[in-house]
Amino acid sequence: MSLADAPDLPTNLPAYSVSELSFALKRTLEDAYGQVRVRGEVSKVTRHASGHVYLTVKDDKASIDGVIWKSVRGISVRPETGMEVIVSGRITTYPARSSYQLVIETLEPAGVGALLAQYERLKARLAEEGLFSAERKRPLPALPNVIGVVTSPTGAVIRDILHRLQERWPCQVIVWPVVVQGEAAAAQVAAAVRGFDALPVAGGPVPRPDIIIVARGGGSVEDLWPFNDEALARAVAACTIPLVSAVGHETDTTLIDFVSDRRAPTPTAAAEIATPVLADLAAEVADSARRMERCTRVALEQARERLRSAERGLPRPEALLGLPSQRLDLATRGLAAGLSHHAALHERRFAGVAGRLNASLLDRSARAKADRLSQLTGRLQREGLRIVEQSTQRARLPQLSARLDSGVERHLERATERLARLEQVRRTLDPDAPLVRGFARVHAADGRIVRAASALSAGERVRLQFAVDAAEASIGASVENDPAASPKPRSSRPSKPSDPRDMVSRQGRLF
Repeated sequence: MSLADAPDLPTNLPAYSVSELSFALKRTLEDAYGQVRVRGEVSKVTRHASGHVYLTVKDDKASIDGVIWKSVRGISVRPETGMEVIVSGRITTYPARSSYQLVIETLEPAGVGALLAQYERLKARLAEEGLFSAERKRPLPALPNVIGVVTSPTGAVIRDILHRLQERWPCQVIVWPVVVQGEAAAAQVAAAVRGFDALPVAGGPVPRPDIIIVARGGGSVEDLWPFNDEALARAVAACTIPLVSAVGHETDTTLIDFVSDRRAPTPTAAAEIATPVLADLAAEVADSARRMERCTRVALEQARERLRSAERGLPRPEALLGLPSQRLDLATRGLAAGLSHHAALHERRFAGVAGRLNASLLDRSARAKADRLSQLTGRLQREGLRIVEQSTQRARLPQLSARLDSGVERHLERATERLARLEQVRRTLDPDAPLVRGFARVHAADGRIVRAASALSAGERVRLQFAVDAAEASIGASVENDPAASPKPRSSRPSKPSDPRDMVSRQGRLF
């Protein structure tokens, strides 16, 4: 058809600009669909640095783009790809791209709306009964000896908890294996809590835990729903052992979090809440010991100063013994005079008999008696002084004994501290300590330690010493300039979880 045969186009239609037509369509859509409610599957979730969230809601035949502004406060569930949701909002257009989108104001998982309402009613009823009150929550033990863990034995949660406990506070851990997802999860977790609580305090085949940790990793609302069970919440509330809940991530909240004695944002945080740090406690004890030693030294020095002050206030021994010595001297002179007078009386009484004796014999007898009297006088003086000195020394004996005991104790304490420091240095310098962390020590054939690859030649036999045993090896070609022999980068794929049966064999079976 030629241009001449073309029909005449109407010329009375108004000519819109692109902007006018785009904004007219925008107003039409917003007026016709001011508020809509859409159910579908979430896909293509993008969280922008500005805080806005862009996503797509789709079904098997169509899809519609959606946006959640960062200022919206009605979103209680974090949207994830593959989640079936019910969203409500308004339809608008984006004129710059000639497209329409759904501005989302509320979002909830599909089929969980009734469950959420039931959750709120159950939460309010348990709160009215006082199960959430702070007065009934028990304090956690400061130094637990046994920790009970209720979780799945095959997940990463139990490995994280055991690793954290080994770093902070090595103690006995009893794992009660349960499923943490599905219909049977709530009943098994409740039975585990009641089972731990029913263990005897002492004398049983299984030790009773000092604290219980109920742990599970993150997941969707449906995955965490068993921990909103009423029977489980009441079992936790009735448990007499302090309990820490670590269910989901920090943003996830279940009823067991309100009923438990403490809530942890993650299973690793639960291990940190339940235990202290052994190194910090050791440092605190050492600091307290040093402070006590300093206080003891100050107290002893003050006691010595008070003793010296009291000693200066006492009189000298010469002043105390001067008067008794003078009385002793007077008594001695009186005794000698009395003996002389008594001898003179006897001499006159027996004058007749003495006349018949030889004058020389009487002289010798008198001199002998005088010498005896002098000896007795000297002994009497020395005996008196010795008695006074013995009483003084006997009074000082308890004080000297106490000072000797305290000095021996201080010497033993210092020797013990020096021995502990030497033991710590010995452990630090132990050449076999790095072997426990996975290192190996290379010995040449003559037994010397090899410190550089240049000291070895190709084909030379060496001995590799590990922490437990040793192995023989042969030296290959040098890898210094061989790019083909350079180590390959380690794969970023996570290591395969350990066999659950191995973990059960290490932990021991509870029942």
